[in-house]
Amino acid sequence: MKKLSVRNVLKAINNYLIFFLTVGFAVSCCMMLFLNTFANRVGLEFTAENVGVAAKITFVNVILITILFGTIDYIRRKVMVDRPVKIITEATEEIMNGDFSVRIQPMKGSGMEGFNQIASAVNAMAQELSGMETLRTDFIANVSHEMKTPLAVMQNYGTLLQSPDLSEEQRMEYAKGVTDASRRLAEMMTNILKLNRLENQQIFPQAAEFDLGEQLCECLLQFENVWEKAEIEIDTDIAEEIMICADAELLSLVWNNLFSNAFKFTGSGGMVTVSLTETEQHAVVKVKDTGCGMTSEVGAHIFEKFYQGDTSHSVQGNGLGLALVKRVIDILQGEIAVESAVGVGTSFTVKIPRRV
Repeated sequence: MKKLSVRNVLKAINNYLIFFLTVGFAVSCCMMLFLNTFANRVGLEFTAENVGVAAKITFVNVILITILFGTIDYIRRKVMVDRPVKIITEATEEIMNGDFSVRIQPMKGSGMEGFNQIASAVNAMAQELSGMETLRTDFIANVSHEMKTPLAVMQNYGTLLQSPDLSEEQRMEYAKGVTDASRRLAEMMTNILKLNRLENQQIFPQAAEFDLGEQLCECLLQFENVWEKAEIEIDTDIAEEIMICADAELLSLVWNNLFSNAFKFTGSGGMVTVSLTETEQHAVVKVKDTGCGMTSEVGAHIFEKFYQGDTSHSVQGNGLGLALVKRVIDILQGEIAVESAVGVGTSFTVKIPRRV
């Protein structure tokens, strides 16, 4: 610290000497020019004594001028340069240490516009980092919470399977419980990886032309056992030969998740309706069910990760499906809307550009 102070003192002396010599040279030249011009005009002659006295007075004036302006410049730098730099530096250090709540207040005074621009950029960065940190914290908390349930189920059934006096029926039941819980955990991990890749733009659409109606029928038929077991009626109105140019694999994620939700929330004897129409620019798909429906408050959050408005069905999902759907639709430059009423049902409308 002492060595650093001596260096600062030497630097200040060096700067002052340069400033002194510059001012002294400029003042001397101006004085000589003035005196020579004045003497020539009025016919005066300067003696050595007069010149010596004038030189001493000029030297003292130069010293006073340089001290005065040097002091003013030092104060200006402290107020208008060093202080803003210190404020910004301290704020960025706090951000580096993980405090994203730091904000730099606008600096008042002329000449501070440049620092205010830097401060605004730092504030915007801190706000963005704060949002990312909140999402990361929530994501980790939600993943941890979602993993606990299937792991606890697997642990409980695994403990029960160790009982020596189990009947064959009980053994099969407990084994099925372990299998279902492990499958749910695997699906959640798969969805998390897919969502992470989608959000980080690590999946790029591979556009190809295909028949959207055929794809919808193929995806719907995968749930045939589900609707037959639940005695759900299916109503389809799918127009033929509607060709689109998009990524078929990504779109299959959309339909599978929407169909899965429709069957999950539709009770026995209900109905799921799937329709496909077209406009000049879009293919329009509607998936409607007669399930429990949801409130407008729930509907405002359904595309958020891990959000589950109906916790009674949480064992059948992990709240990532609709987040995946929304991200895929955004990547394909499409639109998705939802209409729902409690006790009536829910309808999702997806618009996909004919050419992506």
